[in-house]
Amino acid sequence: MYAANHWGGSFEINGGSTAEDERSRDMDLDRAALSHQLDETQQSWLLEPQDKNNKKGKYVDLGCIICSRKALKWTLWAILIALLVIALPIIIVKTLPKHKDHPPPPDNYTKALHKALLFFNAQKCKISLFHNAFSVISMDDLHSGKLPKNNGVPWRGNSGLNDGSDLSDVKGGLVGGYYDAGDNTKFHFPMAFSMTMLSWSVIEYSHKYQATGEYNHVRELIKWGTDYLLLTFNSSATTINKIYSQVGGSQNGSTTPDDHYCWERAEDMEYPRPTQTTVSGPELGAEMAAALAAASIVFRDDAAYSKKLIKGATAVMAFARNFGRRTPYSRRNPFIEPYYNSTGYFDEFMWGAAWMYYATGNSSYLALATNPGLPKNSKAFYGIPDLSVLSWDNKLPAAQLLLTRLRIFLNPGYPYEDMLRSYHNVTGLNMCSYLRQYNVFNWTKGGMIELNHGRPQPLQYVANAAFLASLFVDYMNATGVPGWFCGPSFISSDTLRRFATSQVDYILGSNPMNMSYLVGYGTKFPKHVHHRGASIPRDNIKYSCTGGWKWRDTRNPNPNTITGAMVGGPDKFDKFSDVRTKYGYTEPTLAANAGLVAALVSLTSSGGSGIDKNTIFSAIPPLYPKSPPPPPPWKP
Repeated sequence: MYAANHWGGSFEINGGSTAEDERSRDMDLDRAALSHQLDETQQSWLLEPQDKNNKKGKYVDLGCIICSRKALKWTLWAILIALLVIALPIIIVKTLPKHKDHPPPPDNYTKALHKALLFFNAQKCKISLFHNAFSVISMDDLHSGKLPKNNGVPWRGNSGLNDGSDLSDVKGGLVGGYYDAGDNTKFHFPMAFSMTMLSWSVIEYSHKYQATGEYNHVRELIKWGTDYLLLTFNSSATTINKIYSQVGGSQNGSTTPDDHYCWERAEDMEYPRPTQTTVSGPELGAEMAAALAAASIVFRDDAAYSKKLIKGATAVMAFARNFGRRTPYSRRNPFIEPYYNSTGYFDEFMWGAAWMYYATGNSSYLALATNPGLPKNSKAFYGIPDLSVLSWDNKLPAAQLLLTRLRIFLNPGYPYEDMLRSYHNVTGLNMCSYLRQYNVFNWTKGGMIELNHGRPQPLQYVANAAFLASLFVDYMNATGVPGWFCGPSFISSDTLRRFATSQVDYILGSNPMNMSYLVGYGTKFPKHVHHRGASIPRDNIKYSCTGGWKWRDTRNPNPNTITGAMVGGPDKFDKFSDVRTKYGYTEPTLAANAGLVAALVSLTSSGGSGIDKNTIFSAIPPLYPKSPPPPPPWKP
């Protein structure tokens, strides 16, 4: 039977012959025979390979896909190599014993910070001979009289135990606190400022203090100061009428035994140490309020102590604001006026009110801090260069930066915005004044800014400016702001940071003298520091008031190294005279060291960069009213 074949010819349809079926099967089995008997069209129809040189064996049937045997081989080799290169190292690493990563070595600012804080230990009044913050004393050490190796300041002992003993209203007297400088006087005004600065640095950079291992130490130093400040007035009362403003001291030109005429270790003092009392002290009260309020934020984890500090701060701030007590605390007092004379108090009002607001959240303090009368009376907006220089006497640049912080991070708006914006603008101008390119201040050839016009003891102002500049940069970085404007020119925040680091580096030895002005830091530092305790040997000999003069006047180096003391600094020609009697060069002070500590902790890389944005605002309630509750569901 035949059928038409569209490709030409005909197809034969077998009707069912058995013999033919077997032949057909034989042909199916014999492909080689078929390839010779069928024409090209038939071979194509039967899917027979056309290439006579069949490449059978070069391909592998993997079920779902057919691939080249060569490709399969290379794929398997690639997988094997990947296992060796990637998996094997991972397996080895996982099986090795784990080691803790060592922290990076401390930078120079951290090393300097450790030393700068030790100065406060050396200045403590009533330091136990056998115990201080660094001491862990065994009974064997006590019985043998040995000082522990980690005592910190082994040449200091108990002193000032009779301070304030003549006061009937202070139980135990005014024992404690800090000696101010190379003498044995306790000046409460700069002491309070020093505690405020230390507290501010802890609030902003607590993570850095923790990373350097100094967190507990600096808190102990602050508490030593604030405990003493609480003794200087009736801190349990809500209203006070006096503050003890100083213990010890001297009058210019005096030839009677006192803290300046005598050259004695504090442990050997026998001369009278009168207590100064003020019944009118707006700047003293406001600065003490700032110190106690700032410390209350540092000690927020100790609710009872923080509350005690706030109560005391509230009392002294009210004393400062009493309109009938606006005479400066130092006026006509010969024991204070020549040394720590106050030139005004409206800057302390702004400074104290800002800290009181942060500590309490009471908006009346913010209203005071932004009262137009304060910048008007303090001439804050007059563009006076000297008012951009932070010191124990002038708090304006610090107060305005502190309030700028509020605007940057919380932005309370009306009715405070206008004044806060003005403070922010002036803060920017203050920072511009620190930059050499604007010629606001002179600079030494060696690279130190002359913030006190070339007068003695310049480094305290340099350190304070470095801290403010570094902190302002951190505020900008925290909000993603790359810089600010000085007139029409945009200044990168990196430029301001370089100013801060250059000035601290100058203090630490990058100066024409190649000398570190921080005692104990580096290989070359002052050896004749103007300091009674450091200059007199601890040789079990009690030198008299004038018997110590030989140690004052000797050209020999101090027998005791007062580690961490930042001396007054060089002159305007970058020259430094390491002579004990030239106190303008060689005397350290409490307030100066506080500024240096703040600058160092702001610049160190330990603990990472940046500030603690929120802790300072812990006591501030929400600035805007809460959203009203939703209305009750509608009922028909």
